[in-house]
Amino acid sequence: MKAFVMKSKLQILFILLVSVLHSWGGVAVDEEVLGNSLGGWTKRNKAAAEYPLSGSVYRTYKPEISRTPDGGLFISLRIDHVRGWLSSDDHAVLEVTVNSKGQIVSAQSNIAIQGRSITSAVILGTNEAGKALLGADKSVQIGTDLIADLSAKLLRENIVEAGRVSFPAVLRHNYNHLFQSIRVKEGEAPAVAPAPEPTPAPMEMEVPKPPPTPVTPAAGGESVPLEIKPY
Repeated sequence: MKAFVMKSKLQILFILLVSVLHSWGGVAVDEEVLGNSLGGWTKRNKAAAEYPLSGSVYRTYKPEISRTPDGGLFISLRIDHVRGWLSSDDHAVLEVTVNSKGQIVSAQSNIAIQGRSITSAVILGTNEAGKALLGADKSVQIGTDLIADLSAKLLRENIVEAGRVSFPAVLRHNYNHLFQSIRVKEGEAPAVAPAPEPTPAPMEMEVPKPPPTPVTPAAGGESVPLEIKPY
């Protein structure tokens, strides 16, 4: 009994430690959000989620996460194709690298079916011209290229069972939800003092000019100033 209690305490301590490690630093995976998007961590002692997709049942385990030297994350997701009591399950692993800004920078996957292993290339985020993509565009392109690579290799294996043919789509399903569960802790923006309003320039008072002195012609044709006497 004491050994059971000690084991339970160690398991709780381990879970707490893993949660702290996953949330340390600027980027983390919100496992609760990921689990809820897959139906909840309700299977295998609350370590996995099961969900139907394309007419078959699949199981995703909680991610294994480690910190990369640059402050990012290396995430590994194990996914099973649940085939029933009389058949062995198929397995897949999705590996994703996230940088310190929360952007997916590379991905790779492996599918194991009946002793055959199908491994994708390491997918990086570049466009057709070979230029690196940024932000969400990069993450979307990596996911698209990963599934295209796996689907092409799976097609060459002449696999026809529906749940197995759908495995690349299930990987994309997990990839999308994993991306949505990545969180980045942003620092507070520095306070910026409001810019002072410009002081209006003083208005210059115009001094009225005296009216011009009227001129009347003289008798000899010359003009002489008209003298105005005060009243």
